[in-house]
Amino acid sequence: MTERITYRRVQEETASQDGKRVLVDRIWPRGVSKEKAHLDEWLKDVAPSTELRRWYGHDPDRFAEFRRRYLEELHDADRREVVEHLRDLAAHHRLTLLTAARDVDHSQAAVLAEWLSSR
Repeated sequence: MTERITYRRVQEETASQDGKRVLVDRIWPRGVSKEKAHLDEWLKDVAPSTELRRWYGHDPDRFAEFRRRYLEELHDADRREVVEHLRDLAAHHRLTLLTAARDVDHSQAAVLAEWLSSR
């Protein structure tokens, strides 16, 4: 993770260094109002597919395989536009990827941050 691209829970307080705040979950997080989230964007189409999300179930033992499958999904043609938009945001702004996952280091936000930073 670089200083330009970070990730954390959407439930955490905003910070001045957040830059663009982008929710990368497919489902809106419970108990978080749109006002409290302080989002710039919600890119639910960049989130893992419902099938992959259900299979993974946030089980850390499955993270390596989840990561591999999710990176494959990011190369799908039907995600090209949203992935390009996210890359463009990362190229031009500080970016904080937000998720409701309790274990953010084993979430799609962590995978995305690493992937975007390596490009």
